[in-house]
Amino acid sequence: MIELIRTNDPVLLSFLEHLLGEAGIGFVVLDLYTSSVEGSLGMLPRRMMVAEDGFDAARLILDDLQQDETS
Repeated sequence: MIELIRTNDPVLLSFLEHLLGEAGIGFVVLDLYTSSVEGSLGMLPRRMMVAEDGFDAARLILDDLQQDETS
């Protein structure tokens, strides 16, 4: 598994989960429990990991999403 993104934004993570799921890309979100226990102070972001064989496609999805945010 390869790290795709590290963030404290639960909305971004949820939307990425949806998009990656629709694309059939395997993923897992790490540090959910630790991040919530520390009080969401921003010190421990959540990490989204994707399967190696789906990383390039996942990166394109994330790039498109980030480009839409800046538009």
